[in-house]
Amino acid sequence: MSRLFAIPAGPIAISRRLSLALLAIAAIAGLIAGTTSTGQGLERLLRDVRFHLRDTNASGEIHIVEIDARSLRAINRWPWDREEHARVLDRLHAAGAGLIAFDVDFSSPSANPSGDLALAAALRRAGGGVVLPTLTQQASNGASQMIDMLPAPMLRDHAVLAAVSMAPDSDGQVREAPLGVVTAGVARPSLSAMVAERAGSAGLHFPIDFAIDPATIPRHSFVDIRDGRFDPATIAGKRVLIGATAVEIGDRYGVPRFGVIPGVVVQALATETLLRGIPVRIGWGWAAAIALALAAAILRMRRRAPLLITIFAAPAVLFAAALILESTLGAYPALVPGLVIIATASIIALVRRMLAMLHRRRAQDAETGMPNRFAMRETLHRATPIRIATARIVEFDKLAAGLSPGQIAPLVCRVRDRLALVAAGHAIYRIEDRLLAWECDVELGDVGDRFEALSAAMLSPVEVEGRRVDVVLAFGAAEDLAGDVVRACANAALAADHAASAGDAWQLHGSSDEGDLSNELSLLGELDDAVANGEIEVAYQPKLDLATDRITSVEALVRWRHPTRGYLRPDLFIPIAEKGGRITGLTLAVLERTIADLQAWAAAGTPVTGAVNLSAKLVASPEFMALVRERIERTGIAPAMLTFEVTESAAMSDPAGAAAALGAFRALGVRISMDDYGTGQSTLSYIKQLPLDELKIDRSFVQFAHTNRADAVLVRSTVDLAHELGLKVVAEGVEDAPCLAYLRSIGCDMAQGYLISRPVPATALAALLAKQDALAAA
Repeated sequence: MSRLFAIPAGPIAISRRLSLALLAIAAIAGLIAGTTSTGQGLERLLRDVRFHLRDTNASGEIHIVEIDARSLRAINRWPWDREEHARVLDRLHAAGAGLIAFDVDFSSPSANPSGDLALAAALRRAGGGVVLPTLTQQASNGASQMIDMLPAPMLRDHAVLAAVSMAPDSDGQVREAPLGVVTAGVARPSLSAMVAERAGSAGLHFPIDFAIDPATIPRHSFVDIRDGRFDPATIAGKRVLIGATAVEIGDRYGVPRFGVIPGVVVQALATETLLRGIPVRIGWGWAAAIALALAAAILRMRRRAPLLITIFAAPAVLFAAALILESTLGAYPALVPGLVIIATASIIALVRRMLAMLHRRRAQDAETGMPNRFAMRETLHRATPIRIATARIVEFDKLAAGLSPGQIAPLVCRVRDRLALVAAGHAIYRIEDRLLAWECDVELGDVGDRFEALSAAMLSPVEVEGRRVDVVLAFGAAEDLAGDVVRACANAALAADHAASAGDAWQLHGSSDEGDLSNELSLLGELDDAVANGEIEVAYQPKLDLATDRITSVEALVRWRHPTRGYLRPDLFIPIAEKGGRITGLTLAVLERTIADLQAWAAAGTPVTGAVNLSAKLVASPEFMALVRERIERTGIAPAMLTFEVTESAAMSDPAGAAAALGAFRALGVRISMDDYGTGQSTLSYIKQLPLDELKIDRSFVQFAHTNRADAVLVRSTVDLAHELGLKVVAEGVEDAPCLAYLRSIGCDMAQGYLISRPVPATALAALLAKQDALAAA
């Protein structure tokens, strides 16, 4: 980015130390997640997703002989006589099954002792290697005591025992199986460990691999095996689990991915898992280490595209690594702590980028994209002397009124480009809508030559979207030895203001300016106290209705009775109030005093209407509009008794905006008058766009209208055209009788001036109104 457009980097530019601190925050977040149960649900969900992605078929080594619904219907009773199990065991042994395991409870003697003897005999014929289940269950419903259940003694002599108990997680789902269990005081392998021929200590558990699709495990109906309806070759050398799959028996468990499935199928999946090797949990440390490396990269990235790519890719990297570990090594990692580290670092990085974006916006002029006052203060802050140059666009409001809204920014940018010719590569800041500033790298005594060169460059019109616009600049410069850029900028702007006011091309800030500024700031500080202490007074200048020859209206004029400086003229403190943001309070003070006096005169039987002057800064102020409405509602005055006088220049700087704002006052019932008509550049064709009730012709045209033909033509034509538009006309500056007579002759509605009365206090005006009524009654 060139220095002409330089904007401070802000929060995105961080030191290595801060980067390490932010990384430590992410690490702490991951540590908390890893040492607590935080994210357990997410961990399970991620593992389930990996099961889906690793979907695989069973090995075919494990077969299930299922006690299914068809077998229950064929044998037609439950529990079955154990002779049925003996016959199936003989069939499987004869077919050459490599290992046979029952997931059927044989812990109690059956009702048919011969059946127990038959099963015991079948176990003996099978060579004593058949696996029978042991299990642990509650002593009774709701009891906390657990009891161990082993096969009947006659069956144990010719079998090996293995545990079939499963422990669901807190959400009721079975996700892991034991390698060994202690039952009846003896450590025994689990059924799955026994069938898979895996050794392990009692109390150790392993995660079941639910990536294995249970539908691919070969199954045989119990009754088909019993009756010999199967191909023995399919069983030869296989490991067979016998258990219930019929819903009626109820041996079912909830598991990830597959919902509720029979217990024997869970045992088969656990066995299939162990056939691939004993799975291990490798914890979250590895994921945290990878995540920290990724988080460090995220926190150091400055470009948006790589940052967003890394933020989205980092979790995928962890997830893919977990997927590879599970599918190749049977290692089950915990991902959530690592993901928390990445998420924390990502949030920090995004928040930092958002703050940087807000910082850039704050430091950027929204209209032109140029760096603004905030950017100047951020960039040029230093402890050494600093010199600032400013360029004020003279009559900016007039230029803006003549251009479309979309042409103002290009105009300012074209001016910026010309200033760059002498800015020596320094950034140029737009610190106000009409004021540009830059750092000056020459002594103030030599800056005049550069300003003269710029003035010469500005003699050539600026081209904006095909239009050639003449732009005049007034320059100022100031130096602050302490390096206070804010103070230097303010002083340079003040020098440019003085140059524009004096018609000079440029001025330098000097000690006399400090005194003027100090005096202005002193008055500004005292103005608030003046309003609060009642030092602000209101004088009223009457308006004479020429049709009735009576005073029917007054104009409220503000006066400041300063305790040490005496009476201050409005032109001394009103501009200060406007620049210092005090004009709202001052105008409200005048409005409240006027309302009170109008109501007092009406109560005395001498009603008149009153006009209050409205600053250009208040015309379109929603806050002022709300405050006026509140005063009217609180005092109960009829809005039609009030008139707001707006100068022609204030109304015509933005006719459309002024029309909307003045229309809002009209909607309240307040009358609108245009003051000083004729001094600006408006015409009655523009005036008709505004919601006006009254037009006041400026005194400079009225004073000699009865003797100066040109003034007479202007005043008479204004009166006629205003009447055509339905407006009343007030002539200001009436100071002698011939002038008043002329105004009567052309049909002017009202006259105001020293001939009628000078501005007087409220008590004097009350006496004047009373005298008027007394003369009328005589």
